[in-house]
Amino acid sequence: MSATDSSDADVRAPAETRPDAEVHEALMLDRVVHEPARLAILAVLSGAEEADFAFLLAATGLTKGNLSRQAGKLEEAGYITIRKYYRGKIPATGYRITDAGRAALAHYAQQIAAIGKSIQPPKDE
Repeated sequence: MSATDSSDADVRAPAETRPDAEVHEALMLDRVVHEPARLAILAVLSGAEEADFAFLLAATGLTKGNLSRQAGKLEEAGYITIRKYYRGKIPATGYRITDAGRAALAHYAQQIAAIGKSIQPPKDE
């Protein structure tokens, strides 16, 4: 095999040294966390031991249906737990972020910070 037959992967610099590494990093963002409604839910829950439905509704500004749907997606991913219970005779729902959810949120924040650092401000003309 000659030098001209080598694949692109053989001649490319490692991803972390390429100028487009941040672009590739952006493509690797956790899509479960990256969706704005789910990011808002995780952000609120990261600052609380547990939050009830009414609190999350007010804190995120989501509709009831959207909050329920997006919380369900986060629960499926293992990022939050949803607890159904009663306050007296009134049904209630509690939400908690899991360790996996905290780790995913922290990793997402690191990725976004790295991407932000790579953005070049416009040059004055």
